[in-house]
Amino acid sequence: MDINNNSDVDIEQEQKGKLFRRFLSGILIGFLCSALVLSGAYLYLNYQNKVVSSVSNGALTGGLVNETTISKIQALESVIDTYYYKTDVDKEAEADGIYKGLMDSLGDPYTVYYTESELEELMNDTQGIYYGIGAYVSYDSTLNMARISGVMPGSPAESANLNIDDIIYEVDKESTQGLTLEEVVSLIKGEEGTSVHLTLLRGSSSENIEVDVTRAKIEVPTVSTEVYEDNIGYLKITEFDEVTTTQFISGMAELRSQNIEGLIIDLRSNPGGNLATVCDIAREILPEGVIVYTEDRDGNKEYYNCDGEKEIDIPVVVLVNQYSASASEILAGAIKDYGLGKLVGKTTYGKGIVQRIFDLKDGTAVKLTVSSYFTPSGVNIHGIGIEPDIEVEFDSEAYAEDKTDTQLNKALDVMKELLDN
Repeated sequence: MDINNNSDVDIEQEQKGKLFRRFLSGILIGFLCSALVLSGAYLYLNYQNKVVSSVSNGALTGGLVNETTISKIQALESVIDTYYYKTDVDKEAEADGIYKGLMDSLGDPYTVYYTESELEELMNDTQGIYYGIGAYVSYDSTLNMARISGVMPGSPAESANLNIDDIIYEVDKESTQGLTLEEVVSLIKGEEGTSVHLTLLRGSSSENIEVDVTRAKIEVPTVSTEVYEDNIGYLKITEFDEVTTTQFISGMAELRSQNIEGLIIDLRSNPGGNLATVCDIAREILPEGVIVYTEDRDGNKEYYNCDGEKEIDIPVVVLVNQYSASASEILAGAIKDYGLGKLVGKTTYGKGIVQRIFDLKDGTAVKLTVSSYFTPSGVNIHGIGIEPDIEVEFDSEAYAEDKTDTQLNKALDVMKELLDN
């Protein structure tokens, strides 16, 4: 560019150049980092050279980043800066909106752009620590709203008498309709000691419940155990975090020390978690063979196997419901495919796809859906779920009244039949 030429064309080009560099530092870095991880350094450098070449030649054509999109973003920014009724517009938030919008355009609710603070929160969650109310929240695809799917013992949610199946209608008087599950959860979470006001719809009559819950530091116990009559062991896994494998092994050792003769694994309302974690746990109970395999868009398969050295030698019953998703479906599906146990409850959520985190090297990241997964028998359950061998409804009103768990009671009955045989 001739910097001494003050024509309108050169000014426009300079403005576009500035906007392009800012835009490139966010969106395009995401693409380049993804290329580096998925396709290797060679493809990354090759692509980078092409981009640099096209920029130096002024040829911003083809693909998403081109003269048209740059001009349109510039026009939108100009309209906001000139006419928006507030003057204190957060430019960083505007940029984040562009990146989030790009991910949203894929129409995949599991593909997400994370800001620096959101990424830090995500990392804390996968480590089993967060600040919130101690309730598990799932997305009801029928109502398109979030609902309580579990309450941690001793948590603020339990103290506030939150119940399973409570629909989260408002958070701090802000409607949750149209919000994603992650957006609802982010509204509920907050600094330790602060309060969040929830408006809940409860029971078949959708009774309106208003409740204030004080947030606290929640160190998630992802595994809990109990022993019932007839030496029936019970082990509940709430999610598959980094700490879960160790907790599972400890829980199983504790149950074995009490000479259990049968095992109920409760995966109800388990939203999933780490693929590596669920495979490590599966290796503690499955026979030799495939645990799960993934397949990417090019047909490349990756197998996760079990050596069968720790195959469980007692009857197994697995509790599942409509909120059992992702990694919990991997474990339930493998147990069902190998005929290792009976599934009791409701058909699972049906999330048969795998996400991967791509670090954008600036404190932000993208979680991108990269493959589908298949049970050992070759079934992809995405959008379908896993049907239980014995279907049982959960009576939320009975549970709210006296903690009667209709699904657990049925699992105990099924286990007693297995032990009698």
